[in-house]
Amino acid sequence: MPWKNQGGGPWGSGPKGPWGSGPQPVGPRPPDLEDLLRRGQDRLQQIMPGGYFSGIGITLIILLIVAFWLLSGFFRVQSEELGVVLRFGKHVRTVQPGLNYHLPYPIETVLLPKALRVNTISIGMTLIDDPARRGRSVRDVPEESLMLTGDENIVDVDFTVLWRIKPDGVGDFLFNIQNPEGTVKAVAESAMREVIGRSQIQPILTGARNVTEQNVHELIQRTLDSYGAGIQISQVQMQKVDPPAQVIDAFRDVQAARANLEQLQNEAQTYANQVVPQARGRAAQILQAAEGYKEQAVAEAKGQSARFLKVYEEYKKAPDVTRERIYLETMERVLGGADKLVYDGGASGQGIVPYLPLPELTTKRPPTTGPQSSGGSR
Repeated sequence: MPWKNQGGGPWGSGPKGPWGSGPQPVGPRPPDLEDLLRRGQDRLQQIMPGGYFSGIGITLIILLIVAFWLLSGFFRVQSEELGVVLRFGKHVRTVQPGLNYHLPYPIETVLLPKALRVNTISIGMTLIDDPARRGRSVRDVPEESLMLTGDENIVDVDFTVLWRIKPDGVGDFLFNIQNPEGTVKAVAESAMREVIGRSQIQPILTGARNVTEQNVHELIQRTLDSYGAGIQISQVQMQKVDPPAQVIDAFRDVQAARANLEQLQNEAQTYANQVVPQARGRAAQILQAAEGYKEQAVAEAKGQSARFLKVYEEYKKAPDVTRERIYLETMERVLGGADKLVYDGGASGQGIVPYLPLPELTTKRPPTTGPQSSGGSR
């Protein structure tokens, strides 16, 4: 424009238009864009004396464009992310968090999935905003939580699945599955229904939660690995396991009855543990006493038989003497502890004392009192 160098245009110098002076600026004036462009053009002309379209100018412009293009390959990966570098759409490498570089577009591009973040999926329940409580409340989803057990009972199961992307499976996660959250939720619900369908209701409600969680965890991981999903299941947590609300009161009565049954069984087992050892001890005592009596009787019988054999040997040597001796010893043994009477069985019986208390004479003797008792009153 030829009027640029005339200081204000065709109407003279200064900021005037065809109708006189314009409005006066108040405060600091903003920088003049045209002035800045003009100064930049002057500096470029000093660097490139031959003009913009000279050989040096074109080379410099090309170098600047190439430099900006190469610098566009720098990218930053955040702490929860992993960088997936694609070369013409093909996965070539995975980079860790930090500042990284890839060949500029369109040779290489980068995807930044949040592979290091642990994700949570709730099944059987959903969280909804509750303005009255200024927070979130849990709403049950019966179509997801009601499941059939192996003994044909219905149980209400709410559980949570914690999952993350495998560090070495980011490419599988990005390219093998279309909806990762929906896939994990569908596989988790199917796995829980399969495990519940193989189990009885009583262990599920009482002490088999850990076993159920472990079985579901393994089944989900095995299924996702068969899909090539690149997802790692961190944990399965069963939040609530109850019978349906319509029968929960009756079920609690059944549980109370079973608890009473277990209590009575434990008491009976305690009594049995107390009585059975005592009975076994008495039985062992009786057996030991019988064994002792047996040994004693056998020993006595053997002693008597040995004694009889000894006597028989002596009897063969002197039969008359041995018979008399046996007779005397037998009479002594028989009459030694008996009361004895001497009676004359004659017809007259005159002059003979019919009764002689021999035991009293031997057992009740008068006491001897000094030397006078040694006289002739014997």
